[in-house]
Amino acid sequence: MRSVIRVLLTGMSGTGKSTITRDLVTRGYPAIDADDGWTLPQPDGTLRWDEIAITHLLDTDGADVLFFAGCEENMVAFLPRFDIVVLLSAPRDVIVQRIAERTGNDFGKDPAELARILADLDEIEPRLRAIADHEVDTTNSIDQVVTSVLALVEA
Repeated sequence: MRSVIRVLLTGMSGTGKSTITRDLVTRGYPAIDADDGWTLPQPDGTLRWDEIAITHLLDTDGADVLFFAGCEENMVAFLPRFDIVVLLSAPRDVIVQRIAERTGNDFGKDPAELARILADLDEIEPRLRAIADHEVDTTNSIDQVVTSVLALVEA
C-alpha cells in the first residue's frame, strides 16, 4: 500500500488551481502547479505535461499527501497514478473576470485565447467532471475552498 495520497487538482483556466496550490504550500503541504515548470510547449502553441518529470515525481514517496494542479490533454495517461481527482470549477462569468484581473499569467488576456478557454469550458469541463471523484466550487473564499480540498484527504 502506498504511503502517499496523490491528489490531482484540475479544472479550466481561471478556476483557481494556482491560487489553491499557493495556499496549500503556505499551509505547509506539498503542492505543485504544473504551470511552474512541469509543462512543455508544443509547436501548435499548446502545452503538455512533462511526462518524464511527472513520472519521476509520482514515483517518489515523500509526505503523506501530494497535491498536483494542472490540466493538459496528456494528463489522461496519469489519471491512474492519482488517488483522488478534484475538479475545481467556477461559473463562466467568474472565470472571465478572474482571467481579466489576474496578474502573473497573461494566458487568456488575448481575445483568441479567451475564446479558446470558453470553448474548452463547454467541451472539456464536462469530461473533467466525468472523471473527477469530487467537484469543488471555487467561488467561495480561498480558505473555504482549501478547507474543502483538505477535507477530501482528511489532512
